[in-house]
Amino acid sequence: MSLAIGIVGAGIGGLTAALALEQCGFDVEIFEAAPRLEALGAGIQLSPNATKVLRALRVLDAVAELGVAPDAVHFRSYRTGYLIASRPLGPVSEARYGAPYLHVHRGDLQNALAGAVSARSIALHTGVDIKSIEDSDQQVVVAGRRFDVLVGCDGIHSTVRHHLFGSESARFTGQLAWRALVPVQRIDQSAVPRAATVWLGPNHHFVHYYVASGELLNLVGVVETEREGAESWRLEGDISEFRADFEGWHPHVTMLIDAATHCHQWGLYDRAPMQAWGRGRITLLGDACHPMLPFLAQGAAMAIEDAWVLSRCLEDWEDGDPAEGLREYERYRMPRTARVQQSATAQGKMFHEPRPLARAMRNLKLGLATRLLPEIAMEQLDWLHGYDAVQGFG
Repeated sequence: MSLAIGIVGAGIGGLTAALALEQCGFDVEIFEAAPRLEALGAGIQLSPNATKVLRALRVLDAVAELGVAPDAVHFRSYRTGYLIASRPLGPVSEARYGAPYLHVHRGDLQNALAGAVSARSIALHTGVDIKSIEDSDQQVVVAGRRFDVLVGCDGIHSTVRHHLFGSESARFTGQLAWRALVPVQRIDQSAVPRAATVWLGPNHHFVHYYVASGELLNLVGVVETEREGAESWRLEGDISEFRADFEGWHPHVTMLIDAATHCHQWGLYDRAPMQAWGRGRITLLGDACHPMLPFLAQGAAMAIEDAWVLSRCLEDWEDGDPAEGLREYERYRMPRTARVQQSATAQGKMFHEPRPLARAMRNLKLGLATRLLPEIAMEQLDWLHGYDAVQGFG
């Protein structure tokens, strides 16, 4: 008898989990609190470790059609624009890892996943705010329905996590992030290469890349500040404050911010890796269990990896106790996601180095590695981008 699996949350992680679980033959239902799916206006970087899973779920073509395959990632000095280092992406990355590196609009990714969910007749219930969860050794009950397994994919303020472990505290990192999307008609495109560009400055950094088939430029700026912000991607920001935070930066940076007509702001909060993700027939996935700072661009990728591994662990335990399959999933995923969380935090510190001499040494190290030892520079990301959940995750 096929397992009945409930998923709470219809974001990137929840939709991907539904597709992966349905592919294994399970009966899946998704519950989303919002009255309809709303795609936040933001860009996402999908490295090969994520696109391999999307390809296996037969949604990569739809995503790639509206995405942008960047040629490289560039690191530049915040004032002079000097090219500190460049690491190839595009064909070089795809040949190395066997899948493309894509920049996509979050809405395009969500629509592709939601379209596949609908095409495969997976039940998606919107406007269902889960208020209570009843669980036992034999079943889990949510929204009046009984399931063999429940997966909480409901983000950083997860109701399912709260049911399992109660409230948790998060530490404000002292960093605020800005984001905006700019139509390319509003910018000098000759000044913006088809790359992920990271401008490094003391206590700040700024990133931009194309999304939506090259029709939009995604901007992200992070600043260290005493202004504590809400942990929400939906909070409207003040464009004048965004400009002020990057005053004095290279003209290309200020030109891009000036082209934005509105923006969003959110506070960055840090959490230690969890010691457990689940209990009994309930587990967590994505930001519900391993929210991470954005400095490695791996939040969506980790949720996508989670979804595949979860489905295959449950497939292995379909004729036994599904709780054992959930614990197996957690044993596989917890070390990797903890490493990514910790690496993202370290990357942020490197980006924001405030000391002039230390910044000069960082820049020299980055430049020498990518110019003189490119193979070694690429190898540093093999553990991350080369991970292949589809072929095996031991």
